[in-house]
Amino acid sequence: MRFDTAADLFIKEHETTWRNLKHVQQWRNTLETYAFPVLGSMNVSEIEQSHVLRVLAPIWKTKTETAVRVRGRIEQIMDWSTAHGHRSGPNPARWRGQLQHILANPDKVAPVQHHPAVPYGELPAFYQALAAVKGESSRALRFLILTASRSGEVRGMRWGELDSTTGVWSVPPDRMKSKKLHRVPLPTQALQLLQAQPRGDDDDYVFVSNRGGMLSDMAFTATMRRHYPDAVPHGFRSTFRDWAGECTHYARDAVELCLAHTIDTKTEAAYRRGDMLEKRAVIMQEWADYAAPAQLVLAAP
Repeated sequence: MRFDTAADLFIKEHETTWRNLKHVQQWRNTLETYAFPVLGSMNVSEIEQSHVLRVLAPIWKTKTETAVRVRGRIEQIMDWSTAHGHRSGPNPARWRGQLQHILANPDKVAPVQHHPAVPYGELPAFYQALAAVKGESSRALRFLILTASRSGEVRGMRWGELDSTTGVWSVPPDRMKSKKLHRVPLPTQALQLLQAQPRGDDDDYVFVSNRGGMLSDMAFTATMRRHYPDAVPHGFRSTFRDWAGECTHYARDAVELCLAHTIDTKTEAAYRRGDMLEKRAVIMQEWADYAAPAQLVLAAP
């Protein structure tokens, strides 16, 4: 079987498990641009490490992040080919114990660039300035800060996900990076923001764009650019994590679960069945009290 054929079959078998169509297109684009010119017409049983290096070496230092993804995608396609009986032997694209001894460590070639964030010491003043800004984007961004959530989770939030009795927001799996239901204990300030929003039907968005649909990601980005151009919305999760680490003594696992991060090891995960909701409620309320004094929450309707 040719490599490009194997790649196409692999993508078709797995695309329903991937989060969105953009991810599928990224797979196809990177393989067509970088892998197919070298490997596309080759039989998967004939591909060796030297061929994989011909794909990776030219871009390893200049397009490191892309090269790392291409290597991983080639590895998965080759594993798929082996599992389906089209080839045998070691995977020529494997990193551990193999290519790691030939190619430079990607973290040293191109260190990971973290999302620029508002320092936690500056957050109360930033929140105060944001509270004075009118508009749906400002209110949604404040809710994002108070809950340490991701943009897509907040923008896609519907009224039916909120339990007004318990004060818990249940984010469905299809909007979570982990693909697992995530319960968010809402601090008083976040509940007050929601109470000020016009209540729609269960399927209606909580924060609505001017056109009546879901807010765009650019709505958050534009708000940040106007008021703190050196940071991005996703950076508030880092702000929260820095605050928790520097200013509190809460257990690391509880803080990580506030961010919906997975537990480090499978062994820990096997024994941890709960989501520490009550402990997280205390953390999130203290975070909200730090970031947003009550008198700032309902400003700028």
